[in-house]
Amino acid sequence: IYCYRKPKTKRAKRFLEKREPKLNENTKNAMLIKGGNANLTVTEVLKDIYAVKKPFAVLYKRKNITRPFEDQTSLEFFSKKSDCSLFLFGSHNKKRPNNLIIGRMFDYHVLDMIELGVEKFVSLKDIKNSKCPEGTKPMLIFAGDVFDVNEEYRRLKSLLIDFFRGPTVPSIRLAGLEYVLHFTAVDGKIYMRSYKVLLKKSGCKIPRIELEEMGPSLDLVMRRTHLASDDLYKLSLKQPKGLKPKKKKNISHDVFGTTYGRIHMQKQDLSKLQTRKMKGLRKRPAEKSAEDGGTSPKKSKST
Repeated sequence: IYCYRKPKTKRAKRFLEKREPKLNENTKNAMLIKGGNANLTVTEVLKDIYAVKKPFAVLYKRKNITRPFEDQTSLEFFSKKSDCSLFLFGSHNKKRPNNLIIGRMFDYHVLDMIELGVEKFVSLKDIKNSKCPEGTKPMLIFAGDVFDVNEEYRRLKSLLIDFFRGPTVPSIRLAGLEYVLHFTAVDGKIYMRSYKVLLKKSGCKIPRIELEEMGPSLDLVMRRTHLASDDLYKLSLKQPKGLKPKKKKNISHDVFGTTYGRIHMQKQDLSKLQTRKMKGLRKRPAEKSAEDGGTSPKKSKST
């Protein structure tokens, strides 16, 4: 039985308010966990992904002996402890070398996770180019028909968008579009490349765009998958009623996007409508008598 305890300090009250459900979801944090037998390649991959994901990430430097596909209790414990709904677990063994498991949580329980094998890796420090500042929101590009055809690749695309999308912004500044993450799926492999956007002079208002590889660079292959059922996945996408837009009556749109509104008014008597009073618009006595039903006879002068 769950018993609610009233917080004794203001700090505890702020902590509980931060964890309670919200109408507008905050930016998802990710935890990067190193397995008990992680090698140097996996460790460097986790460090580079952490550098890309900062400040919305937590890197666990100590090794944790766990197997997410066999036992998920430790992942759920770390998720609740650090308030992270995304995770990336790295391990290495003879059967599955250079192994990465990327996944997400729903209500502090594992929703879905996908195992990826690293076949080739180029780190940030190996590419001697200028880097983007910390916290830069990336632009995500997915190439390959398999991302829209295969269910596992479609779920992987959704997972990668969740992991790298960053905070929701109300407006976009052209100079802020300086970081691109490109994912290509072809011949059973997933190629992850990151580029820095360079805005060059072009002689007109629109600048000339050049891409400069920045790192990290990963060649991945899909291994095991643990996908949520359709009912649970649909439940995780459910939005609260407060976020759903209210239907507006008597408003329609045409094919060009023009908005039309319908107004319902009672029938008006235009003869009683008050207009601007002007001397030139005053009615003469003859007009008034004509409206009353006839002309009044003139009095005859007495002889």
